[in-house]
Amino acid sequence: MKVLLVNGSPHQYGTTNSALEEICKVLNEENIETEIIWLGTEPIAGCIGCLYCRKNKNGCFRNDLVNEFQAKAKDADGFVFGSAVHYAGASGAITSFLDRVFYSAEKELFRLKPGAVVVVSRRAGTTSAYSQLIKYLGISEMTIISSGYWNMVFGNSADEAKEDLEGLQTMRTLARNMAYYLKCIKVAKENGIEPPKQEKKNFRTNFIR
Repeated sequence: MKVLLVNGSPHQYGTTNSALEEICKVLNEENIETEIIWLGTEPIAGCIGCLYCRKNKNGCFRNDLVNEFQAKAKDADGFVFGSAVHYAGASGAITSFLDRVFYSAEKELFRLKPGAVVVVSRRAGTTSAYSQLIKYLGISEMTIISSGYWNMVFGNSADEAKEDLEGLQTMRTLARNMAYYLKCIKVAKENGIEPPKQEKKNFRTNFIR
């Protein structure tokens, strides 16, 4: 089993990484492989709605980190998306990244797989950023993994994050919950329990007619 974690902060080894590393530590103890993917500091283009990915079924035409991530995601069993808080929202990099990842992904890439989001900040804006990111998971039929508190860590640096004992505990609880769910899925598959039937999406309601 493997979990992919995405670091959407411009600082590779900052507070966001500290939160994700705490999750990795517990998952590894549960014999679950992990990989942290850092989005880097180069600009990530946003979705332009050209529909290339829908028509060609071959990922985004830009053929950048988005497509690289999706290739790895095919073999992943769970996901954690982490971001620093910028002006009470997620970072611009992870917003552009997730817009394109989820829009261009094949339906089965994320469906029913466990996922979580993690946000970090110096002081405030975490709940609104958390609410922003969790919507990607909710619209994709993912199983959202929660914890004993909202998934957030406070600190202005990696060292300060280590002082947020409650935040780090929240990360560990999140990891254990994800490990449990992944093992439940494994048992279900081994015992022939079929996933829920997916209805074909025939209805698109427009509220202005």
